[in-house]
This record gives sequence, C-alpha cells and structure tokens, in this order.
Amino acid sequence: GSGGAPRAAVGAEDGVRARASGLAAPPGHARPRSEAGRTPRRLAVPRARRSFAPCLAGPPGPLPRRGAGGDILWGGGAGAAHLRADGAAARVERSGGRGGETFVQAVRAYDPATLCGLVWTANFVAYRCRTCGISPCMSLCAECFHQGEHAGHDYNMFRSQAGGACDCGDSNVMREAGFCKRHRIKSNSNVPCVPKDLLMMSELVLPQFIFSLIQHLREGYNEPALDLPSEKDLHKILQVLEPHVSFLEDLTKMGGAMRSVLTQVLTSQQFYKDLSSGVGENACAKTSHEKYLIALKGSGLAFPEDKLACGMQEQGAGTSTLAVQGLAGATATSGQGNSSDEEDQDGSQGVGKRKRVKLSSTTKDQSIMDVLKHKCFLEELLFWTIKYEFPQKMVTFLLNMLPDQDYKIAFTKTFVQHYAFIMKTLKKSHESDTMSNRIVHISVQLFSNEELARQVTEECQLLDIMVTVLLYMMESCLIKSELQDEENSLHVVVNCGEALLKNNTYWPLVSDFINILSHQSVAKKFLEDHGLLVTWMNFVSFFQGMNLNKRELNEHVEFESQTYYAAFAAELEACAQPMWGLLSHCKVRETQEYTRNVVRYCLEALQDWFDAINFVDEPAPNQVTFHLPLHRYFAMFLSKAVKCQELDLDTILPDQEMLMKLMIHPLQIQASLSEIHSNMWVRNGLQIKGQAMTYVQSHFCNSMIDPDIFLLQVCASRLDPDYFISSVFERFKVVDLLTMASQHQNTVLDSEHERSMLEGALTFLVLLLSLRLHLGMTDDEILRAEMVAQLCMNDRTHSSLLDLISLDGIIPGSLSFESVLSAVADFKAPVFEPGGSMQQGMYTPKAEVWDKEFDPVMVILRTVYRRDVQSAMDRYTAFLKQSGKFPGNPWPPYKKRTPLHPSYKGLIKLLHCKTLHIVLFTLLYKILMDHQNLSEHVLCMVLYLIELGLENSPEQESDEEESAGGQERCHDSWFPGSNLVSNMRHFINYVRVRVPETAPEVKKEPPASTSSDGLTSSQNSGTAQVFSLVAERRKKFQEIINRNNSEANQVVRPKTSMKWSAPGATPQLTTAILEVKESILSLLIKLHHKLSGKQNSYYPPWLDDVDVLIHPEIPRYSHGDGMTAVERILLKAAIQSRLNKRIIEEICRKVTPPVPPKKISSAEKKTLDKEERRQKARERQQKLLAEFASRQKSFMETAMDVESPDADIAMEIATSEQHVSEAIYDCVICGQSGPSTEDRPTGLVVLLQASSVLGQCRNSTEPKKLPTTEEEQIYPWDTCAALHDVRLTTLQRYFKDSSCLQAVSIGWEGGVYVQTCGHTLHIDCHKSYMESLRNDQVLQGFSVDKGEFTCPLCRQFANSVLPCYPGNNVERSLWQSHSNKCMRDLVQEVEDLQEQLGAFPVSISSETNLSKEMESVMKDIKSTTQKKYTDYSKSPGSPDNDFLFMYSVARTNLELELVHRGGNLCSGGASTSGKRSCLNQLFHVLAMHMRLYSIDSAYNPWRKLTQLMQDKNSDEELPEVPVLYRDVSSLLLIQILTMPQPLHKEHFTCIIKVLFTLLYTQALAALSVKCSAEDRMAWKESGALKKNTSSGEKSWEVLLGLVVSQLSKGKIYEEGETEELTVVLVNPDSVECYLQQFCLPFLRITSLLQHHLFGGDLPSCQEDEEFTVLASCLGLLPSFQSSHQFTSASCLDWPVPAFDMISQWCSELASFADRHPDQVKALLIQEPKWDLPRLLQLPENYNTIFQYYHRKTCTVCTKVPKDPAVCLVCGTFVCLKGLCCKQQSYCECVLHSQNCGAGTGIFLLINASVIIIIRGHRFCLWGSVYLDAHGEEDRDLRRGKPLYICKERYKVLEQQWVSHTFDHINKRWGPHYNGL
Repeated sequence: GSGGAPRAAVGAEDGVRARASGLAAPPGHARPRSEAGRTPRRLAVPRARRSFAPCLAGPPGPLPRRGAGGDILWGGGAGAAHLRADGAAARVERSGGRGGETFVQAVRAYDPATLCGLVWTANFVAYRCRTCGISPCMSLCAECFHQGEHAGHDYNMFRSQAGGACDCGDSNVMREAGFCKRHRIKSNSNVPCVPKDLLMMSELVLPQFIFSLIQHLREGYNEPALDLPSEKDLHKILQVLEPHVSFLEDLTKMGGAMRSVLTQVLTSQQFYKDLSSGVGENACAKTSHEKYLIALKGSGLAFPEDKLACGMQEQGAGTSTLAVQGLAGATATSGQGNSSDEEDQDGSQGVGKRKRVKLSSTTKDQSIMDVLKHKCFLEELLFWTIKYEFPQKMVTFLLNMLPDQDYKIAFTKTFVQHYAFIMKTLKKSHESDTMSNRIVHISVQLFSNEELARQVTEECQLLDIMVTVLLYMMESCLIKSELQDEENSLHVVVNCGEALLKNNTYWPLVSDFINILSHQSVAKKFLEDHGLLVTWMNFVSFFQGMNLNKRELNEHVEFESQTYYAAFAAELEACAQPMWGLLSHCKVRETQEYTRNVVRYCLEALQDWFDAINFVDEPAPNQVTFHLPLHRYFAMFLSKAVKCQELDLDTILPDQEMLMKLMIHPLQIQASLSEIHSNMWVRNGLQIKGQAMTYVQSHFCNSMIDPDIFLLQVCASRLDPDYFISSVFERFKVVDLLTMASQHQNTVLDSEHERSMLEGALTFLVLLLSLRLHLGMTDDEILRAEMVAQLCMNDRTHSSLLDLISLDGIIPGSLSFESVLSAVADFKAPVFEPGGSMQQGMYTPKAEVWDKEFDPVMVILRTVYRRDVQSAMDRYTAFLKQSGKFPGNPWPPYKKRTPLHPSYKGLIKLLHCKTLHIVLFTLLYKILMDHQNLSEHVLCMVLYLIELGLENSPEQESDEEESAGGQERCHDSWFPGSNLVSNMRHFINYVRVRVPETAPEVKKEPPASTSSDGLTSSQNSGTAQVFSLVAERRKKFQEIINRNNSEANQVVRPKTSMKWSAPGATPQLTTAILEVKESILSLLIKLHHKLSGKQNSYYPPWLDDVDVLIHPEIPRYSHGDGMTAVERILLKAAIQSRLNKRIIEEICRKVTPPVPPKKISSAEKKTLDKEERRQKARERQQKLLAEFASRQKSFMETAMDVESPDADIAMEIATSEQHVSEAIYDCVICGQSGPSTEDRPTGLVVLLQASSVLGQCRNSTEPKKLPTTEEEQIYPWDTCAALHDVRLTTLQRYFKDSSCLQAVSIGWEGGVYVQTCGHTLHIDCHKSYMESLRNDQVLQGFSVDKGEFTCPLCRQFANSVLPCYPGNNVERSLWQSHSNKCMRDLVQEVEDLQEQLGAFPVSISSETNLSKEMESVMKDIKSTTQKKYTDYSKSPGSPDNDFLFMYSVARTNLELELVHRGGNLCSGGASTSGKRSCLNQLFHVLAMHMRLYSIDSAYNPWRKLTQLMQDKNSDEELPEVPVLYRDVSSLLLIQILTMPQPLHKEHFTCIIKVLFTLLYTQALAALSVKCSAEDRMAWKESGALKKNTSSGEKSWEVLLGLVVSQLSKGKIYEEGETEELTVVLVNPDSVECYLQQFCLPFLRITSLLQHHLFGGDLPSCQEDEEFTVLASCLGLLPSFQSSHQFTSASCLDWPVPAFDMISQWCSELASFADRHPDQVKALLIQEPKWDLPRLLQLPENYNTIFQYYHRKTCTVCTKVPKDPAVCLVCGTFVCLKGLCCKQQSYCECVLHSQNCGAGTGIFLLINASVIIIIRGHRFCLWGSVYLDAHGEEDRDLRRGKPLYICKERYKVLEQQWVSHTFDHINKRWGPHYNGL
C-alpha cells in the first residue's frame, strides 16, 4: 500500500526525507515503498540555486474524501441513467431481484473485511508508522491510523504525491499490532457462504458490461498521427466512459463477495475468447477487433500468429505467463522497425556525432520487448489503460480490486507482461510526470509484497524483464564518449542533455527495480545469475564517464549547461541505489559468493572500459568526469566483503597494473576538486562549482566521494608507496614547487594557483591517511563521527541532522541515531527574543565533544562550502577561549584514529616512504626560509602528516644497530631508510638543486672553507641528489609493468606523458649545490623559534619532568597553535626513540644562531611590501568596522525600542519636560533643533492603523477555544464591539439622533490607533523626504503613494506625521498651586469657557502652515479606517458624525493604552509606551477640530449635569438621551476637547468631579435593578432614615434609597422581576465593592488622560486600593482618610444639592419608562467588566486542528478549499487565495481581515501549520506556533511529525497583535494585491 512516489521532491515528506528514501541510503533500509519510490535529491548548486527539482512548497491540493469515486446512488435507477447503452445491464445487475440499496447491504454482509485497501490519489493525507511497518513504505489512511494504537510510535503524516493504498490488515507489509479495530484479523469462518442466487445476475451481466467498456476503448483510440498526438480525443472518450468505470469502482466497494465475481470475469479466458476475438458474426465486434490489432501493431508489438499461440496454449494452459518463450525472430523485424522511428525523433536533436549502439537482439530480449498476447479481459484492459496513459479512474479501479488475492496475482503477472510496453509508452508520453506517478501508484502496491515479488520473479522472469527494459530504455540516448582518446574511443555513454535523463523519465522503472531488490529472495536470485550481472554491469557502464567536463582555457563558456543535475540524479538513482539495495543483502559470511560475482563482472566491465577509451597510464589533461559508477560498485563491494563477509581482500583484488589504472580517475577527481576551488575552472561557469559541491554533498557523498577515497586507500595500500605519493603530487601539478631552491619554474600551473593546489594535495593526503570510514570503524563510530562533524560546523535542528547524515543502515529516528545524538549534543530549546526572530530548537555539541572529538579532517571531508570549515574552527576557538583551555588562535587539533583493519595495513607504508619524507623535509625547509607561496595551512598539514607517521610507526628497530650501520647506507640518497622515526634525525648537508640561472643560489663557486669542510671531512656528507618525483614515478611504473609482463616482455609501453608537457621554452636550468645541514628535527626546533618569535624558545620538557615520556597524553598539548603542535611532535619523536631524544637535546644545547637574513631581490621586496600594506589595510578596516558595529549597537539599544514596548527611549518629547518654557524638538532629517512654530511646524513620526482589538474583549475571563468539532462553534455575540453596536442602535430607535451620537463612543471596531517611535521632523523636511522616496526605484516593502515611509532614524514603519502644537509649558507650573475657588465658581467658569467656543480661535482663521497640517493629518486619521466604521448617523454626512468620530479616536487610544498596561493602572509609573505616547499632540489636533463644532447651549450636557432645569415638555417626536443613559467617559472627552486649549488643571478637576456624581448615580441605579424587591424596600427605608444626617449627600445608603424611591415612580421595577439575576447584596461591603468596581474604568481613563495632559507620574498601588489611589490622584478625595472607614461616596462633590439632582435625572428615566417599559433596564449602563482581548485558545496537538479543518467545507462556496485557513481572532474558516469566494476582486482572507480586524488579520494556514498576518495591503509569513518534539517548525507539514503548541510563541503573537506592533517587528512584508 502506500502513496506514490514523490517526484524529485526536495525533502517533500515523511519517507521522503532524502535519507529515508534511500537517497544515499540503501533501499533495503529506508526505501519507502512508494512515497519515496522516488527520491528527493538535493544537488548542491552554487549560491542562489540551492535545491534542485521543483520544490513542493506550493500550496497543497484538495484531498479527495473517502469514496472519491462518487458513489452512484442506488435505487431510483439513478445509476442507470449514467450508463447509456449499458443502462439495462446495470439495472439488472443492481436489482438482483431487490431494491438497489438493500442489494448493496446484502452483498456487504458477506464481506470478510480483513484488508482496508482504500485507494487514494495524489494529495491525499495518509500516515506512515515506522514502528509497525515491515515494508518501509507501508501507509495507512487517516481512519485506520486513528483507530489503531500508535501512541509513542515513530510515525508521520504525509501528503501523497502519486497516490497509494491503505495497508491496514495486510500482514505482509505491517505488523498486526498496528491494525485498526476494524481490520484486526477476523477468521473467515464466521462469514457465511455467499448464496448462489444473490450474485447470479452479476455473473451473467458483468462480462457483457466489461466487454462493452473495452469496445469503447478500442473504438476511441486512433493511433496519433506523427505530427500531433490526439490527446483531446482521448480525453473525450475517457469522459464518456467515466460513469462506466465509476460503476465498476462502486462494485469493488461492495466487498469481497463482489470482488471475487469481478475477478472471475476479468481473468477467465473463456469469456474473453467468446466475446472479443472478433470471430462471431457480429459486425460491430469485428471492426473493433481489427482496431485492436492495429493498435497492437502501432505500438511496435506483434500479435503472434494463431498457430504459434496454439503451441503456447499447451505450455501455459491456465496462466498468463509471457507468451514468448518459443518465439523465434519472426517478430523481430516488426519490433525493430517500429522502435526506429522514435529514435529518429530523438536523433533530430542533432547531438554531435552520435553513434548509436544497438545491443545484440537475442530472442529473449526480443520476446521481452516486442510481443504481447492477450488472453483475458484483464490483460486487454491493462493494455488500454497503458495506451490511454493511465487514466486516474482506471488506475483506481484496478487497484481497488487488489484485496482479492487471486486478482492480485493475476494482475501482477499481467503488469509484468506489459512492462516493456509501459516503458515504450512512457518514453513517448508528453505527460511523463503524471504518467510516472500513476505507474508507481500501481507498481508499488505489487512489488512491495515480498511473497508476490518472489513468485513473479520465478514464474515470469521479472528480473530479466526489468533489466532488459532498463537497458533498452537507456539505449535510445547513447553518444560516443569523449573521455581520454576522443578519436578512437569505442565507449558510449548516456547523453545527459536528453529528455529521458533531464526529466527523469526513467525513474518509475528504476524505482520498481530498487523496490524488488529490497526483497532478499529476489536480490539473491539477481546476485546468483551471472547473465543478469553481466547485463547489469553493461547498463552501469553507460553512466561511466558521462557528462564529461573539459576545462575552458581561453574564453568563458557561452552557455552554462545544467546537465549535471541529470547526471548526478541518474548516477544516484539508476546506479547507486540499486547498489545499496544489493549491498544490504551481503551482510553475512554466507553471502561471500555474491560479492565475488559482482566484483568479478565489475572488473571485467572496467577492463572493457579501459580498453574502449584506449587508456594506458596517463589521464588526458584538463578533463574530468565525476561519474565512475563502476569504480564505486567495485569499491563498495570490497568494503562490504572485508567488513561483513570476512573475505580475504587479496583474493578479490586484481593485479598491480589494474590497480594503477583504477586509481587514476578517482585521483583525477580529487585533483580537479582542488583545481575548481582554486578557480582554475572559472571559465566553465558556475555549474562546475555546482558539480564539485554536489559530489561531496550529504545525499551524494556516501555514493560518490566516500567510495572514491576508499578505492584510493585500497590502491595505496597495495601499490608501491613512492609511486603513489609521486603520482599524487604530479596529478596536483605541484611537482615543480617541491624544490629546495627559492625559485622555480612550474610548467603546468600558474603561480597564483600553486599555493592552493599544494594545500589541496596535502589536505588530500591527510584525508587519505586519516579517514577510517571503510577501514575499520563500526557503524556506530561512523555515525558518531558524522554527527560530530555536522554539529561542529553549526548548531543543527534535528531534521537537518537527519538530512545531512546519510548513512546506509541508519533509518531516520532509529534508536542508534537518537542515542548517539544525546551522547554528543545538548538540546537548546527555542528562545524567544522580543525582536520576534523565531528560533528553532537546536542541537549543539557538548563541551567534551569539542575537547576530545572535534575532528577537522572529517569536517573538511563533509563541507560543501569552504566557509563551513572556517565556521567550525571559529566555534572551536570560541570554546577554547570560553573554557580557558587556550586563549589564542588555535590550530586544528590532532585526533587519534581508530585502528586500521588488518587488510589495509599497507596504507601505513605511505607515511614511511622516502618520497614523502623528502617532500616533508623540503616543505619544512621552504617554510623556514620564507619561500613564497607557502601558508600556515601548508605547515599545519605537513605537521599533521609527520604526526600521523609518528603515531603509526612500523615496529621499532633497535636504536644501536641503526647508529652503527646507518652511515654507510646513505651515500648519495637523501634518507637512509624508510622509517620516519629514524629519518627525522638524519642530517642532510648539501642538496644539489636545479635552478634557473637567475636564482640567488647560483654562486660562482662554493666558499673554500665550507666546501672542503663539508665534502672531505666525513663520508656521510654525501650530497643528496636532485630528486625528481616524476622520474621516480616513471621508474616505479616501469618496474611494476615489467613485473606484471615478465612473460610478455615485448610489449613496450609508449611514453605517453611527453605529449603534454606545457608549450613554451623552459628557461635554462643549471645545477647548484645548496648547503643545508638540517634534519627534520632541527627544522622543527627552528620552526618553533620562528613561530614564537623568540630565540631558544624550545626547551625539551622531559629535562624537567621525566614523567612526560611515560604519560605522554598531557592535556596541555591537545589544544593549541603551531608551537603546541611542534612540541607535541618532538615529544612523540623522543618517546619513540632514545636517539631522537638525545639529538633533540643536542640541538637545543647549541644556541641556534639566528636564521641568516635572506637577500631579498627588489621584486620580492615589492611583493612583500605589498603584502604588508595589504595586511595593515585589512587590520585598519577591521578596526573601523568593529568601532562602527559597536556604535551602531549602542544606537540600536537606545533607539530600537520597537522590540519591547517597555523600554524607554531617551527622546525628550514635550510631555516629559516640566520646567522648560518651550518644548524643543530635534528634526531627524536636517538635524536642527528648535521649537515647533506656526509657520514651520515640527511633527511626530506616527503610524495610524485601524484596530478592532478592543472590540474583541469579552466579558468572561474564560478565553474562547478554536472550534475543532462541529459542536463547538463561536458566535460573536458577547464581544465588546457587538454589545456597543446593539446599544447604539437601540438608543437611536428611541431618542434623538444627534444626542445619541454624543451618548456613546465608537471605535471599538475599526478605531484608529496612533503610535509613534518618538522621533520628530520638520514637516517640510518630511515632504522632501517623501519626494525622494517616491523617485527612489528601489523595491520597498511599503507603498509611498499611500503615504507610507520608514522613520529616517530608526527605520520604524510609519504613515503620517502628527504636528506638534507650539505649546509653552507654562501652565504646567500653574496648576501646581491649589486654587481655592469654590466648586460653584469653577462650574460657572467651565460653562463660560464653553460658551466662548463660538468664536474661532485666531490661529485657525488665519490659515497657517500648522493649521493646514492639522487638517491634513485629520484627513489621514479619517481615511485610515473604513467608512462603515465612521458613519453611524441616520442622516449621512451630519457633523455629529465627525464629532463622534473625533472624540472616539481619543477614547480608542486611551483604552488601548489601558489594555497595554494590563487593564489597570496598578503598576503606575510613566506610560508603558511612555516617551512614545503621542496622546498630547493627538489631543491638540482633535481639540482644534472639535472646536469647529459648537454645541447648542440648550443641549449642552454640562448644564444638565450642573443645573436643575425646569421640566419643559418638549414637543419633539424623539426626546434626548436621558443623562443616566449616557456614557460618562464619552462625556468627559467631549467636555475636555471642546474647552479652549491649554486647559487649566482646576477646570479639569471640576469636570471630573461633576461627572463622577453622574457616574455614581448610574452605579446606584444599576445596583438597584440588580437586587430583589425586598432588598429594595429595605434600602429605601434605611436610606430615608439617614437622609437628614449631616453627611447625607455622601452616604451611598441614603443615595441608593433615594434612587430606588425616585425610580419606583416609573414602571421600571415592575417588569420581569423573576428572570432578573437577583444579586443578593445584603452586606454593605459587597455593595461598596460593587460601586467601586463600577467606577474604576472611568477613573482609569481619567487618570491616564490627566497624566498625558498635565504630566506627572501615575502612582503605583495594590489592586485592592486602586480606587482610593486613583481618586486621590484625580483630586476627588479631599484629604486622604484612613482607609478602614473609607467609602466611595466620600469622593462625591455635588455642584447642586444631591437629592434634587438625582430626582431630576431619575424623572427622565421614569417618563421614558412610561412609554417603553421593556427597554428601560436594558439601556441602563451596566457594570462594565471586560477581560483583556485574547486570541482563540489553540489545542495542544496540531493534528486536532488538521483533521477537523483540512477536509471541512467552506460555508460560502460549499467546496473543500484547496488552501484552508482559519482566523485566530474569531475562528472563521476561509479559503485562502480561493477564487470561489472572491467578492469585487477581494479574496476571502483579505475581505475577512477588513471585516474582522479592520485590516489586520491573523490566519492559521491549515495545510502548512504557518500563521500569516495581513495588515492593510501587505502581508507577511509570521511563522508557526506549533513545533515538533525537537522544537522545530514543520512548514507545509513536509516532515509530518506530530506538532505541539508552543505557548511562548503564541504569547508573542498575541502580544504583537494587542500592541499593534506587527509592522515593526516582522521584517519581511510583501503586497498581497488582494489575492489572499
């Protein structure tokens, strides 16, 4: 079962983790049987193009629900209507003597449902559980998965790419423990036998029905003409047949009983013969049979003559095996003829001189390729299915039948029989992608079952067919290889530019092949069959040497070919993966034979290849191919043989000559890698870098570089070491550099490339000698090493680690992976920076890993980018600094290796050969003498090699005999022996060098003294000869060849190398003799001095502490720089031999004279100076940059306070200045500071945004949950916005419109929120700034035309400028002194001030710049929100509307600030957004505009509050709103904004006091309604008693009694007594508490307002004393009494006698109650208790959301959305990007964001688990709040692991929503063009 194969997905899903898919992992392990039937490949692509292949990140498609077949409705003949001609048949079929529905149920009763078998198509969401799966690609439908028990298993959800089927109940594929409740095995005994009569009709009708289907298919098919295939016609036929097939599909769903009838009909040969052979008299049948024959012929298939067929009948009576064995070449001609036309089409691409190679057409091949014979319906049905390119419906029907065992076998055989035909159709197909998916959808169901695969292999030659078909397929695109010998090459390779490879058309076949090789029984057959192995190696050799690169030496290549994608993909999929599959079955000793077979045929193929390309001993220069699959097969089977099968390596290795040939090409690749990194291939374009990167990249390295290096290690261990070493330096072209002379000529390399090529060569040697991946490490050690290397480069997420470590045998999530991970790494949980950049959970190496296991060699091997090596070293340095182990810049540490496997001991010889020692000596000398082109890296590698040699020395020779016999042996050679330990101390006195005549070494004559001294005094002073690596290598090569060819000695090898020496006359070389007198040891000691910069810095440590020699493992040597390394080496040398120890001591005793200064030629001097200058410049630059960075940082700390609303900015905005007479502003554009004036106003940078956050408050503390079942639905009735809306509408029904609009505030939805970053600028500067932005063509994330910009200083997003009122701060000091005016006077003053209003303030009448700006900003504010949020008046455009809107803006901003403070003012202090609050400026702008409207004095609410009015019976139809119904906070804002500015504090206090009396009365009224009638009576009486006491006006009991008695006059208390929620408020405390809670919101708003208008801090307090603190702060509490007897009533200060006032207010209500008794209570202002705005609560597990929503239908368009999304504010389900729900060009999400959030929407995308934010015309991806167990997001649900809510992230999201900071914190915004 399972889903189809992910097409080249890049990590598309589940098993499709690249590794799982066996991308570089053997299919035997992790080859999911389908979804990864196709491997996601990652090719490294330089720079921009990282991942290749279409990324499947696109929005996932719709998911068919169960029964996607569209069940035909039974009964009523509905089904029949679909069936046209066949209606009658169907009707009979269905009835079976009964009604349709009952018939279905009757048949279902006999269904022994042990298998689920649900078939799904692409995009279905299915599950895979690795714990329960036997086959790696088992898959389950969601239903079976959720009904099974998989808690704690390793499972994931995936979106099927090609379709699949559910495996529940199939014990071949999964363990029974994982079966769901329905499919736990039922024994067949309890299913009754099917009664004959029930299905009798079906048996009669079905053959006819199926035949009619086949006839339709025959009729409809016309061989496509050569010019255009008639795809449209095919589609038409298929549409007509849709109902037929659906009907069949429905039959299969009726269960087992019906399936077995269908199987009988489909596989019976009798039925087929009778109906379709075209023999009968039926003319129609005849023509259709003819069409069938034509179609067969057109397909390049022969229909065997009847006589042949008869012969067949006996041979294979009832089965449908291939009808082919006896067939001679009779049909060959027709087959060949037909396949040639395709080839001509291919040929038309005109690929150079393409030489096609036809494989010998044996009869077997012929039969496989070209013959088909159909003997039953099933076979012809499949034939047509293929012909029509696998229509989805047909595929689903054929698969739905699979639960029937007989059918399964018959169908599998039929499928195999048609395999060649499938390949041919696929090659011609134009929709090869779709077709591939459909093929795999079928084949993966058949071949994943081992039993079935084995049976077909035995009975139908499945393996032969597959290999032959693959071979034929590749044959069509072969070209002549240009490797090595272009003219005479006989080798052919695939042409990677051809569609077949470029589009991966071959992958379904390869994927099937890999699939069947994962079954042991099948793989064994393959490995035993010599013929097959030969054919397979033949196939592999088509890929050997493909995609050859030739180095461009002159011009840059014109066209960068991208064929390398195809080449790497092909080698990985067609060669490497089958190889891993085979290797997985060679794990035990018993399988030795298989390895011998493979190695044998592999070597034969390699020998043929060498012959074909005419290879002798030198590779052609300047060309490289990265594709050597034959070498890699050879290497990997060798490795397995030694590691698992205990084979003796030498028995399977070829002779030396073959080994020499084998090493050439892999070595060429290593050298080319180095050339590519040295920029020598730069003219070949970026793609060559891409190849070099892909070659080492994680999904390829196991199948490419690892086998190559292993093969070179094997060759090195068996060949002569001197030959090998000199070959390496020759390949890397650095032979000429290795001279003791200070100058040299390199004939093959430019000098600028020398250094990096030398580094490359040495690094390669270090890799070669230190890697143990295939040389004795266990799997766990390898895994650990790989993991450490990856973690050292960078911290990694769990999934990227799984992705980067591709080992054969590691199944993702396997126990070893997790246990190794926990051993080497610590988990860093995701951190949440307030800056919003979301971290993922990361793994970071443990300290002891850095200390002991950091292995630079492994890191170098595994890095794709060079910078990763640097990154690992930086991290290592940081660790050493932090842990105090080493302060400086350390060198890469030396790491001990695991011991070599005995078979590879020969590798050590490389370290102990004279050639290497001479090279090391030469390089040490050159470094010491400062020759050019040598770097610290070279020294580091040289020391590493010396240390490797000391660690791996051969057995100790006895010191004594050495010293005796040593002298004679080294007469004129360099070193006496081959052991490094003894060679290290060998002094070399003179060296003869060949130098250009100009070199400084050419002295006219050696000075007499030294020469006589040196040459005569002792005989060991022989001069070391000129040493030529090349000559050395030739000599060895000749020896080896002669040894091999002793019997065929006459073969003279041509000296090929001479052809290629570089042109151009080499300069005259002369021989000079150089005095050296050094040994390796002395050079090392001098180097130590040189590195330390001090004379005699080295002192042998054992002289002080002998223990050093006994316990050499001293931690102080394990980390450090070059000096440490030298010390460590000298110590090891001393330990290994006493002589060395003595010599070291001696050298140290001689005080070394300083190294003689070299005579520097002027040219060199120049280059040196240049270098120095450069170095200095670099340092200067670094310093500057560092300084700049620190400055920027400190600026960011002060300015970028976006991240946390709590920080303060050091920006003195007017609000915080209390003593300066005039506010001074800095303009951030021109940098001048000064006051804001009328003609040159300054403004604050502000962002205006519409907000509905306040409207989302609910009056319950329990947050709403996101609905995840049909029952939980959210109704937005209880939100703040909804309730305010209802209230306004009700008021407008009963009262005068203009007065209603002053009785409430709007802006709960779509209110305008103003925020600033605190920076100011001149408004004229701002205008020119906007102009420059407009002309700036750079793509900005914002729209300048809409007035958007970023603050020039802090880059915060903004869209307007709020002018600063030219205020002097004098009145700040005025109000400090308490004025003693009495209440009465103040009330009068306030009234007079309001009367003044009529006259316009002077500033406005004279149009100043300031007033213009104020008007324009007011326009901006208005246009920020939508019209529907500003127009509430019944008469549109009435000034009342503007009036209401303006004071509501102030209200919105105050309320939001309150929300940001957490809903109360207990924390006190300056405002959280303190210095950044712009309320003061905003007030001025609003006040200026509000004063344009005068309130008719008769209606001025102030009078009603402060005077007793005589009752005038108004004649107007609608009365004004009673005072008790008015919202006090709104009244406050109206009063304050209509007063002339600046306001005096005493007037402010007066207004508050008056309003507080009203508020208190409202509280009493609300309370009186809430309590029961008896309580009311009690209050009324107790109040009456106390009425005349002195403090009557300040006692709530008195006032409450009064309110009750006054209100009782109306009909207020009569209504609905019973249903009222009667609060029993008996004890006074609870009443007091109620009253305080009622008044608090008003006090909070007022305190904030006072704080903004007059400065002064807010006091902080405990929650229970908030009321008293705020009251005293506002001046309501005359003197603060001790709080135990405090009552809220003591704050009251009545302007007129309380009792009269209250009576007046209550009478208004009473008269209203007479008219509308039902509404009185509803309109009373209730105790406002809003909780803070919250987003919906999300469930713990993401699956809960996904399962409910991903198949939910949209309420608007009733379809299942392709991209479902859900709003996290209100829970609405929407179609993202869906055209179905588009209204006036707005897609649904954008529309919803306007309706729900006034332009801000927060949506969770169901199929991606990601949240997107829509803000106005822009949107951004916010990230995910669901993380997996390793703290990672899973965007697009690619990995499908279970996801859990991350509460911190969700908090951050909510915080950003409430504080309106999405724009500032999220950086990546883009326009959505209303398309979301």
